[in-house]
Amino acid sequence: MRPWLGALVARVLLACAALGWQKTPFWDRKQPHEWSDEELLQIMTDSPWAQVTQAKAGPPVGIYLASAPPLQVAEKEWLRRYSSKSPQPSQDSGLRQEYEHFLKENLGHVIVLAVRHPKVQALASADELQRMEEESFLKDGRKKLKMTGHFPPVPSDPVLRLVFPRPASAVRELVFELYLPGVSAPYRQAVFTVKDLVYRGEAGF
Repeated sequence: MRPWLGALVARVLLACAALGWQKTPFWDRKQPHEWSDEELLQIMTDSPWAQVTQAKAGPPVGIYLASAPPLQVAEKEWLRRYSSKSPQPSQDSGLRQEYEHFLKENLGHVIVLAVRHPKVQALASADELQRMEEESFLKDGRKKLKMTGHFPPVPSDPVLRLVFPRPASAVRELVFELYLPGVSAPYRQAVFTVKDLVYRGEAGF
């Protein structure tokens, strides 16, 4: 091969490698502490594991799969960066520890769906909570898997976490039908494509 041709091939290969690197999502090529604030927000709002639901008569509501590995580390990174900037009441940190213990003990058996809830006080209504429990479910084929519990939002962490059993069979999509108390247009749907839920080469949610 002529020297100039070899150099050209090398340049093309380097360019292709660079393009491939750019196409690799930042969550696969960077450690969580290296994510920018914008990237951290993106993985929690606009990624295979997260989305913002829209409704004609209501505000956008952010929803993400909190039990998915990348969102577990994203939540921890979020708390590391921002929780120290605003003091947390002891009951807030206690609830967070309870949730983390629950997730550790039940990982692989449940799916936790997190909802950035705009109205924390709305969850104080027992009637609304009961309605949320009865009318929120995860589809498993023709079955409807009702939520089995929840962790309420608190002022320092305004995220409602809903617990659902994992589908017994393989599914192509995770389809959540939700009733969110206190939200205009409270009936919301969130759909996640399972084949896209891959983090660092491993599938999981």
